[in-house]
Amino acid sequence: MKDITRRKFFLGTFLAGIAASARGALGAAIPEGMRLPGISPQAAAKSARPLIISSANGVNALGRGMDILKSGGDTLDAVLAVVNVVEDDPNDDSVGYGGLPNEDGDVELDASVMHGPTRRAGSVASIRQIKNPSKVARAVMERTNHLMLVGPGALRFAQAEGFEAMILLTDRSRLAWLAWKAQTTKNWAPGLDSPEWKEKLSMILDTPERLAWASHIRDVVLRPPTGTINCLAVNQKGDISGTTTTSGLAWKIAGRVGDSPIIGAGLYLDNDIGAAGSTGKGEENIKIAGGHTIVEMMRKGLSPTDACLEALHRVARNYNNDKRKLDKFHIFFYALNKDGVHGSAALWEKSYDGKTRSRYAVHDGSSARELECAYLYEGGSIED
Repeated sequence: MKDITRRKFFLGTFLAGIAASARGALGAAIPEGMRLPGISPQAAAKSARPLIISSANGVNALGRGMDILKSGGDTLDAVLAVVNVVEDDPNDDSVGYGGLPNEDGDVELDASVMHGPTRRAGSVASIRQIKNPSKVARAVMERTNHLMLVGPGALRFAQAEGFEAMILLTDRSRLAWLAWKAQTTKNWAPGLDSPEWKEKLSMILDTPERLAWASHIRDVVLRPPTGTINCLAVNQKGDISGTTTTSGLAWKIAGRVGDSPIIGAGLYLDNDIGAAGSTGKGEENIKIAGGHTIVEMMRKGLSPTDACLEALHRVARNYNNDKRKLDKFHIFFYALNKDGVHGSAALWEKSYDGKTRSRYAVHDGSSARELECAYLYEGGSIED
């Protein structure tokens, strides 16, 4: 598929006599100063099958998914093999075990799965005590005639299906929560009569091991992460599956649900076309149905990267392209098409750390590697 930019798309559709309908589909004119690159040299991937991609935090696990694809296994098995590694890792506080909790100190998880060959889906939201919500989402898809289960009902279903309930809050995540409470609430900080009332964090991190977490804890307190992994795969035959799993926005209101379990937002695919997913500020993605938008743009002929850029353009348009508001959050989109062409785009050039370029991960059968995302705006958000 020939890569085309949005500007070329506008021009081509105008010359074809359908400019009016194209403008309706693709939104307003591109504002001055907004960066809209086409496929970057790093992301200009040739079609390849099998192929598996993910958000950058899945790069070290992509090989497991590729092994399944190469052996002829199901694409859903492949993507779950990737994200389960991250869900199980207590040192990754973006998903699953060790995920950062809500404002009450409880870890609440969301996840969704879609299986292209059978055109089925399943999801769970606000589920507690189960470290692999992506597996529970699959069970919802395969063993019920429902699509989404939430809260206590999702937990009861998971336990009935044999999933083990466990405490998901690790010591590091618990201490980060306490540090956040001390930062934001006077009642959880030492009183003024304490000689160490200015040393909140040092009082919480009272052992050498805990002190080693200080830099990380400061980061998640000052810049609450959204924490998610998305993974998409296409096999040799062209069948597609995907999953998105998350512990959600750190310190969220209990019961908050982002885009990850929402079919059409945090995850969407059509086995005839391709797949898309997202990480970052879920509320902004839900408002534009980002996953569905990207797949429909690919149906119209856009490359995966340009389809991701179109979704970001719609996010920006919701704020009249006002960078003073847009720099309050970050969001990433990921996509692949049925031919194995892949791409990604981010709202901001810089990733969450504010230093490195926004990136995503890909395994095309040779090795797993990170590639730079296309992006709308240079620099990074103030949360970075």
